[in-house]
Amino acid sequence: MTALQKLTYLTEQDYLAMELDADMRHEYVDGQIYAMAGAGERHNRVSLNVGFHLRAAARGGHCGVFVSDMKLKIAWHKAYYYPDVMLVCNTQDNGEYCKQQPCFIAEVLSPGTAKIDCREKLRVYQQIPSLRYYLLISSNQLKVEYFVRDAQGEWQTALLEADEILAIDCGDYHAVLRVGDIYEDVVFDD
Repeated sequence: MTALQKLTYLTEQDYLAMELDADMRHEYVDGQIYAMAGAGERHNRVSLNVGFHLRAAARGGHCGVFVSDMKLKIAWHKAYYYPDVMLVCNTQDNGEYCKQQPCFIAEVLSPGTAKIDCREKLRVYQQIPSLRYYLLISSNQLKVEYFVRDAQGEWQTALLEADEILAIDCGDYHAVLRVGDIYEDVVFDD
């Protein structure tokens, strides 16, 4: 049996200072840090495809699209996450290293992150007042589950079908995503 070790809790300030110089990214939840695993080729292609289509629609406007390296601060949960793709259209949300008011988040699922993305992050993200869209995208098969907040503030969910268009509307920002856009140039093993 190994010896018990005392858990170390970091303050938010210590985490943010450490993260600026860290060789690898870490997510932070209420004093604990969690190393982020590296992503494979399919994961990267899917993230970039979503980011590319969102960015193309954002050109010349005030919305920002961030892929992987921008932190999302959840103040009431004492957490910092690194969403795979995040769209921020609030000009007041101008932090250099973290954002707090996204209208769109996509997480690309991998075996090591799926449970956290589908449970913890889903629950936390749905409490962000500005969030309108949350996508859970498989990196192992053609499967996109999406959550949309309706005009009454209620969340609805569905699977994005191959012939369906998901319209992303965040104020004066408009984009569309299709399964083919998300999985362009992604090859699955037979």
